Amino acid sequence: MKVPELKPKIILASQSPRRRYLLERAGLRFSVISSELDESSIPMSPPDDYVRSLATEKARDIARRYPDSWVIGADTVVVVENRVLGKPASTAEARDMLLRLSGRTHYVLTGVCVCRLSDAKLFTDTVRTDVLFKALTGAEIDWYIQTGEPFDKAGAYAIQGIGTFLVKRINGSYTNVVGLPVCEVVEILIREKVIGFDEPHPAAVSAQCADPEAV
Repeated sequence: MKVPELKPKIILASQSPRRRYLLERAGLRFSVISSELDESSIPMSPPDDYVRSLATEKARDIARRYPDSWVIGADTVVVVENRVLGKPASTAEARDMLLRLSGRTHYVLTGVCVCRLSDAKLFTDTVRTDVLFKALTGAEIDWYIQTGEPFDKAGAYAIQGIGTFLVKRINGSYTNVVGLPVCEVVEILIREKVIGFDEPHPAAVSAQCADPEAV
């Protein structure tokens, strides 16, 4: 399979290493310029609207400085029993979140925005994935917390990391739980002809260069 050729420049408006990793694995070439949006300036609303608003404002924040670039913004929250869980600020808060998730199905929402202000293009979406946790013991929760992984993750866990052992089943996009619904983002970029399939994937090029037969 051939990977997209980037025509206009793409910017990821996020410092999340997970979002960066997902886009790199998809074969995209892009710059990373983190938004400095004050999230408290965005009024609370129903979770699906809230994450979409945050993603849009993060993307706009960068796009105002780079109006000719395609900018990707995203925000992810975990919702259980109608309560939004962000990133835990303390060990006690991480423990409380994991106890709430234990043995229950919660859902992960990621709002995304892809925009290019110079020609007034702006596309938004909210993607949902349902996640079932195993029933956790106190020892399991304490052990996981001491790894340090929960503290910069919405809902206090990372499905792509050590926290994979917490998850019994998911229904929906896996990459959405990691932090970015890659399929939906790439579909927008393809539809807008930001990317095509004219060039080989960078990994394929590297493999060819490493092969003595290819030199």
